[in-house]
Amino acid sequence: MTDASEWIKRLDLAPHPEGGSFRRIYTDDRAFATLSGNRPLVTSIHYLLSRQSPIGRLHRNRSTILHYLQDGGPVEYLLLPEPGICRRVVLGYGEGQQIFLQVPGGCWKACRLLDGADHVLISEAVVPGFDGIDHQFMPMATLRRDYANLATELLPFMQPPG
Repeated sequence: MTDASEWIKRLDLAPHPEGGSFRRIYTDDRAFATLSGNRPLVTSIHYLLSRQSPIGRLHRNRSTILHYLQDGGPVEYLLLPEPGICRRVVLGYGEGQQIFLQVPGGCWKACRLLDGADHVLISEAVVPGFDGIDHQFMPMATLRRDYANLATELLPFMQPPG
């Protein structure tokens, strides 16, 4: 079994603004027209959470993201598809866990390592492809307005100020 530091070195991962580490591994040469401009048909990354960086901050993208468990875990995803609602999905190899997760565009999401896991390595495909202009961290005002019933639980996943 490979540990977090080995994966970071082997895959040449860098710190990710959401938490954890990542590297883009594919960008399709073909483009797709969106209301926000052209996007590659698909992009893909490796994404790793570790004990040193065990949380993926609360954010959303305009595009659909497909998550594939590669190694480690378990990791819990918190999905907020509409105000006041939080759905939990665990990626892992244990009973009741899954190895694939589809998150529709526009859905807020965050994630965290569970059960003392050393790391989790996820590969993601973004369709249409990722562009930074399509990414948004959840503003504190949105948390307070739309997810007040979950604010205490979600606060650790908020983007730190600065």
